[in-house]
Amino acid sequence: MSIPASTRPYAFTWELLGDLAEGRPNLGPMMRVEAYRLMQFTLRDRLEAEFGTAKMATLFYDAGFTAGGWFMDHVVGPCADLSALVARLQQALVVMGIGVLRVEKADATGAEIILTMSEDLDCSGMPELGRASCKYDEGFIAALLSRFSGHRYTVQEVDCWTNGARTCRFVATQIADDDHGAT
Repeated sequence: MSIPASTRPYAFTWELLGDLAEGRPNLGPMMRVEAYRLMQFTLRDRLEAEFGTAKMATLFYDAGFTAGGWFMDHVVGPCADLSALVARLQQALVVMGIGVLRVEKADATGAEIILTMSEDLDCSGMPELGRASCKYDEGFIAALLSRFSGHRYTVQEVDCWTNGARTCRFVATQIADDDHGAT
């Protein structure tokens, strides 16, 4: 059961990103990857310890989905077709230092899309752990594709730096019985 955003003091809104020009006049909008990963992986650690691995993974996927929707609405914007979406995403992700996105394969209907992300903020350069680790990215990509297409997508990471690959590879699949539309 989800608690309505209107009753939660920490519900996300785009305004929470703040005015970085005013708030960080000397440091600006950029920060070191280590600082981001310190926050991400200690948060994952605490969530896993408290709720278990499966629930932590679900929460990270869901958080990524929330972020991807806001990112689509406030950074990428409406796109006429998949090529336009990919071009805008590639530019935004590089400018923000998030990663280098490529479309490896997309079927004509858009029902399945395979994407790669090199130099991924979440995992590139990490030690091999024997498992994929980019649950947040899965949700983020699912939301982008869902918002763009109007159809719900699920995304699974099949290759990751942490499972021995040197790029993250995601398989995005449109959910066939789309009763609820994109969220």
